[in-house]
Amino acid sequence: MFSRLRGLMVKKGPEFLALPISFTPFPVKKVVLQQLLNWQFRHALSEGELDFLEGRFLGIEIADVNLRWITTLQNGRLTVSRDAEADVWFRGEANDLLLVAARKADPDMLFFQRRLVIEGDTELGLEVKNLMDAIELDAMPTPLRTGLQQLAAFIEAGMKQDAKAAKARAGISC
Repeated sequence: MFSRLRGLMVKKGPEFLALPISFTPFPVKKVVLQQLLNWQFRHALSEGELDFLEGRFLGIEIADVNLRWITTLQNGRLTVSRDAEADVWFRGEANDLLLVAARKADPDMLFFQRRLVIEGDTELGLEVKNLMDAIELDAMPTPLRTGLQQLAAFIEAGMKQDAKAAKARAGISC
């Protein structure tokens, strides 16, 4: 039962999140995203590693969960909006982005497979990608790192289960 649920969550998991995220008012999403981003990047912010975002706008879109926002640096803090025009967009699906964040998937591989899309200001996109690559998992707040690693393990297990099922179906002949 658990393995079937895991497979369903990997395939349909983001769809389950899409509905509640769609109905959540943007001001609520904004508060949550700003708190999460500033918590995660607190060291990078204090070291000035995100200063390149001052006056520049990074768009993030996770289409399968209907989540889209634009972030920039203002007064030493990351802020979130939905109305600004992004200089660069990062687009992907929830499972892929979670695996990248947990260091379980290579963003370059996903980019070449067209599962991660970067559009707009290429230089800014590379600065963001390089910053993301430089972040060590151990530097993440423990609750965030633990939750991320557990979600990534769940997704990976479901993907392996799906691959086994597809292989078994391919071996069945009529």
